[in-house]
Amino acid sequence: MLEDKDRIFKNLYGFHDWGLAGARARGAWDGTRDILARGRDALVNEMKASGQRGRGGAGFPTGLKWSFMPKESKDGRPSYLVINADESEPGTCKDREIMRHDPHLLVEGCLIAGFAMGAVACYIYVRGEFIRERERLQAAIDQAYEAGLIGKNACGSGYDYDIYVHHGAGAYICGEETALLESLEGKKGQPRLKPPFPANVGLYGCPTTVNNVETIAQAPDIMRRGAAWFSSIGRANNTGTKLFCISGHVNQPCNVEEQMGIPLRELLEKHAGGVRGGWDNLLAVIPGGSSMPLVPAGADQADTLLMDFDGCRDKKSALGTAAVIVMDKSTDIVRAMARISYFYKHESCGQCTPCREGMGWMWRVLMRMADGRAHRREIDMLMDVTKQIEGHTICAFGDGAAWPVQGLLRHFRPEIERRIDQYAANPHPEPVRVAAE
Repeated sequence: MLEDKDRIFKNLYGFHDWGLAGARARGAWDGTRDILARGRDALVNEMKASGQRGRGGAGFPTGLKWSFMPKESKDGRPSYLVINADESEPGTCKDREIMRHDPHLLVEGCLIAGFAMGAVACYIYVRGEFIRERERLQAAIDQAYEAGLIGKNACGSGYDYDIYVHHGAGAYICGEETALLESLEGKKGQPRLKPPFPANVGLYGCPTTVNNVETIAQAPDIMRRGAAWFSSIGRANNTGTKLFCISGHVNQPCNVEEQMGIPLRELLEKHAGGVRGGWDNLLAVIPGGSSMPLVPAGADQADTLLMDFDGCRDKKSALGTAAVIVMDKSTDIVRAMARISYFYKHESCGQCTPCREGMGWMWRVLMRMADGRAHRREIDMLMDVTKQIEGHTICAFGDGAAWPVQGLLRHFRPEIERRIDQYAANPHPEPVRVAAE
């Protein structure tokens, strides 16, 4: 269990002052000028040594990502840092709390990360539904400008750096980094083909790095307290602390900062009051937001699940954003996955045929399977369609929509077969559909 002294997000619940004075009392903006004085290479190497992996879902090593940025401009193009605050993954609500309660951690992190990559400015892309969060973040940025912490000669370092907040319009696809860049440029939010990668051709055709809010908000503490401190928390290749968003069938849904690699059962019982009805009432858990495959209850599954990148991978799932969605035995698991499929059908940008056509097809088949109005042969057909979508689209949206269905078919095929057999034995009229479906 994480000790209080190792927490990075000390105002996660908003009990204290969110402003500059409160942030400084908690240790933010302490010695920032000295951190910048170490130089770009030292900061990138420190981030590499910390072992931090991106907190936005993919888990790519942050220091390595920073190192992809060009050391100097050979053609006069400026470099940019873009912060992905388009937190739209169902079940995920961590970046919202950072912007609402501890925005100065993000602002300071933007300055340090921008300096490490030689960026001239930072753009923070905030989800369309986050009205108060955007206002709070803008207020923190205004405070930082007024105190001389950013802007001309930021922190007295001789480095000029501006931060801009851009408000999105509520599209899930804009959480994909290249779709986010398209939206920032005023275009339709659709993913770009890669290569070229953003580090070479990103925002306005310039070198760009896109990082998640939580990733960047951790950077100041890593620089102040050292890579060795951060890497001492968690497991090898899965270092540091992580914000977990626990929702669903638990007694006390919550957001909590914990060390990477904490066992799922310990996480739920220490912070969320345990599974509703007790641990034995657990049916399944989605460990990383709705786009990740579910992990069923069982001694070799959820009982032994370690909440980090490798631990989730071992169970054929992924940590993603660490949005832990708990489902007890009262859950209609087939209908739950159908509802998730409907979300992806609704949010597909429509650019790629496998995604545009496959999302709706999967949803319709799952709705029939939920009622039993399907054939057994369609189970294998559905799995085949998910494989045709996965890995065959421009961005990872197709993968993220296919994985929940694959998890359902992998672990709950007998339940689908039971419903099909039951309906075949006793057919009944087609149920009335509600508008939301």
